[in-house]
Amino acid sequence: MEQIATELDGPVLIQPARFGDARGFFAETFRASILSEQFGITADFIQDNHSRSSYGVLRGMHFQPEPPAAKLVRCARGAIVDVLVDIRPESDSFGRWEAYRLDDENLRMLYAPVGFAHGFCVVSDVADVIYKQTAYWSADADRGFAPDDPEVGIEWPLAPEERLLSERDRTAPSFAELAAALRAA
Repeated sequence: MEQIATELDGPVLIQPARFGDARGFFAETFRASILSEQFGITADFIQDNHSRSSYGVLRGMHFQPEPPAAKLVRCARGAIVDVLVDIRPESDSFGRWEAYRLDDENLRMLYAPVGFAHGFCVVSDVADVIYKQTAYWSADADRGFAPDDPEVGIEWPLAPEERLLSERDRTAPSFAELAAALRAA
């Protein structure tokens, strides 16, 4: 496995080794010792999740402050553009975002540490997104902000009319509202 540089401080983009021939391929997608020794990821992942979505689905920007949850995300089928936004009020990059293409060809994985909101947009017919997280999901603790908030300015790969958002994401608060609450905490 090797690390691919990211602009934001904290996220880790990982390229696993891929071994293949005419029959297909093999890739190791999780080994705690390598994540720890090679990438400094010592997180204790306690929950696995699987999300299947169709073309145009946009999910996010979500995070869980209590208990805080880091994620290790990969796209096992299809392709997504995965986005992280720095929501750490003390960070120099607070409110900045970065996008990463994760798909079933490049096999890349993205470590989203605590302090980052996460979302993705499906750019293939269907996508299976698989991710580990360091805290159990809790509906009461699940938070987010509007993924199309112009203040953040995420450049999603699809036009607004092609995006399929849940009611929750369509009516999510602005980043400014979230920022005020995060700074007050």
